[in-house]
Amino acid sequence: MSSFDNPYDHRSPTSACSCGGHRSQHEHDAAARAEARKVADSAERRVARVVEAGLMRALFPQAAGRRAFLKAVGGSTAAAALAHFLPLDLIGEALAEAKPLEKTKLSVGFIPITCATPIIMAKPMGFYERHGLDVEVVKTAGWAVVRDKTLNGEYDAAHMLSPMPIAITMGAGSNPIPYTMPAVENINGQAITLALRHKERRDPKDWKGFKFAVPFEFSMHNYLLRYYLAEAGIDPDRDVQIRVVPPPEMVANLRADNLDGFLAPDPVNQRAVYDGVGFIHLLSKEIWDGHPCCAFAASEKFVTEMPNTYSALLRAIIDATAYATKHENRKEIAAAIAPANYLNQPVTVVEQVLTGTYADGLGNVQQDPERIDFAPFPWESFAIWIMTQMKRWGQISGDVDYAAIAKRVYLATDAARLMKEAGLTPPETTSKPFSVMGKPFDPADPEAYVESFEIKRV
Repeated sequence: MSSFDNPYDHRSPTSACSCGGHRSQHEHDAAARAEARKVADSAERRVARVVEAGLMRALFPQAAGRRAFLKAVGGSTAAAALAHFLPLDLIGEALAEAKPLEKTKLSVGFIPITCATPIIMAKPMGFYERHGLDVEVVKTAGWAVVRDKTLNGEYDAAHMLSPMPIAITMGAGSNPIPYTMPAVENINGQAITLALRHKERRDPKDWKGFKFAVPFEFSMHNYLLRYYLAEAGIDPDRDVQIRVVPPPEMVANLRADNLDGFLAPDPVNQRAVYDGVGFIHLLSKEIWDGHPCCAFAASEKFVTEMPNTYSALLRAIIDATAYATKHENRKEIAAAIAPANYLNQPVTVVEQVLTGTYADGLGNVQQDPERIDFAPFPWESFAIWIMTQMKRWGQISGDVDYAAIAKRVYLATDAARLMKEAGLTPPETTSKPFSVMGKPFDPADPEAYVESFEIKRV
């Protein structure tokens, strides 16, 4: 996870990956996540990391100079020098100090899915209390309800799908209201699940006439399913039906033969396997490894009128996210969020999702530790990709200032500041390269990307 980058690493960016030390971006991300888990086991270590990173950047503002120095003296020598001359522990204590909160009693809405893990677990595991907050996490029926309750002030903040704050800000599907997304909740963690009767129909080219469900129009599920179908030559608006179904109702609809399948958040996919009504055809990471899904979101009004409360709330969620990155904590987390007032799922279902050791419904036990992961940084390139898909499928039209909207909604700069306060080290850039089904995405030229697709509504 780039949030915990090592400040004593001298390697420079190359086309292979963002640090230059790996053969691919995928390999870099895997190594970074491993590094994150080493750092994320305590608040003290996270504060120490961000203090060290801040000091290195202060001493060497230019990345090239910093890398040259580290390459010359070595990371361990640089660390020892800083520790000898500067009181890192005192600086860390100062960074960790919280400001007086404008409000302590908050309501945060969530949908009962594992994507909301940091927001949910922060309640029973005490992360909110640690930051002086009395938070009620409110289980909510569907995304439209979450949106409406947040917009009318019933919720102070909410678990949202990562495209939703963009859509709200742009007025797609609702009146335009400035909205913010300072933290991604999870990456990966979704799947395409099919009814058992389709075990022999694994080729998406054979899916004409299928009825699919997604949780919301403005969702990564909708965009990833459409992308996957279109790459197989299936027009998602003409060759199949795609319906919006709340996640808690998806398995029942699959059992009743109202659906042929869905691209859904977990634990919905695993519950379909557990109940013997479906099988996991494809994990969403096989479409785009590292894609964002859900997010912590709040209105611009809440952010500006209650900055200290907002910062404390985000700190709590980022701390919970850091704890969730460590695989050895996943079973404990599953037990905390499985009860009826949260996910209302058997613990074994939630464990299979969070640990990545799971039954696929085809008689196999699969092992994929990265089935779901948690990475808080809101990359602006994620937002730009989402807007290209909104335009591709006719949800928005006309001239779109992709970069400006991404910067306004996906508060990467603000997130970086708050992550530093929470003891994390944010990345130095707000965009990163990625590919979707092998096709590279260039956030600097989104219109060309939209036009490159044969199947589209533009």
